[in-house]
Order: sequence, then structure tokens, then C-alpha cells
Amino acid sequence: MEKLTRKDLISLEKYAEMRPEFRRKLMAHKRNRVVHIGPNISLHFEDRLTMMYQIQEMLRAERIFEPDEIQQELDTYNPLIPDGSNWKGTLMIEYADVEERKRQLAKLIGIEREVWVQVDGLVRVYPVTNEDLQRETSEKTSSVHFLRFELNADMVSALKRGAEIKTGVEHEHYTHVVDKLSDPTRESLLQDLN
Repeated sequence: MEKLTRKDLISLEKYAEMRPEFRRKLMAHKRNRVVHIGPNISLHFEDRLTMMYQIQEMLRAERIFEPDEIQQELDTYNPLIPDGSNWKGTLMIEYADVEERKRQLAKLIGIEREVWVQVDGLVRVYPVTNEDLQRETSEKTSSVHFLRFELNADMVSALKRGAEIKTGVEHEHYTHVVDKLSDPTRESLLQDLN
């Protein structure tokens, strides 16, 4: 999948005009790219459109218009765009109550390495995690992690022939499985692959 460049981005003024429509388009797109794994974890599969939105929102919020600062945003978010043989995602650990979240994040250290995806009939794929920076300490994990699932040629081929996708988490304090991703989610993820 092609990375974003400055030419792909929209000026702050133009973006302000089109933001409501762009946001509606993105929300519809994301509906098929978010998978809830149990009650407290969601996996948001990223792609070029989700990262374009993220960059545009950062430029807007921070009023960034200098070329080197724009490039910094591109350099930060482009690594989350799939490369054609992988899926990239943001893992969100979500507990509404602040105190409960603190307790759970202390118990869930290492959970990001226990998330998996599986193409039907083939081995599970565990992610490369947090390539940008360390997101856990000896006391707790972060509520946000970045994951990269590398797929081999057999997996990509099976997916193109219609194989189903499962995902799950196998941590001692949180274990849930999604036996089959929805057809719209499967189709959306297939677009990430060459």
C-alpha cells in the first residue's frame, strides 16, 4: 500500500471545509476495520485512509503548516500503513472506570504479544509490537499498542481463495477468541494485501 506524501495532504483551510464529510467517510470505512476481542480490547486495523485522517487531524489540532513539521507527522504515521504482506493495527485496552483500568493495566503486562490472527487452517501469527517505542514498564502496560502481523505467501494465497480469519488474545488475565471476522471486515483486510 502506497505511503502518504505531502502531495496527498489537504491544506488546513480546505480540510476545514471538507472535514465533516471526510470524517463520515472515515467512520464508515473504520466500521469494517475494528474488531472487538472480548469486552475490553479492540484491534483497529490501520490503512492509508485511517492514517491520512490521523495526520490531517494532527495538522489541524496543532496548526501545523511548516514543511519539516508536516514531514515529521508523515514519518510518524506512515509506518502504520500496511506494506502488502502484513496487517498493521492499533490495540486499544479499554476500561471505562479509571481505577479499574489502572488495576487491569498492571495485570495485563505483555498482552500485546499475546494477540494473534489466524488464516483458517494455517498457523497463528503473533505480532511484532511497538516498533516505535517501549509501551510498558515492570508495573503496567499501556492502554495503546501498535502491532504488525506478517503474513506468508501461503496465508495471502489462502485469503485470496476465500479463507476465513480468526483473531484472539491468550493472556493469563484476558483470553477471548473471535472465531470468524465478518465478511465486510475480511474483505477490507484483503485490500491491504498484494
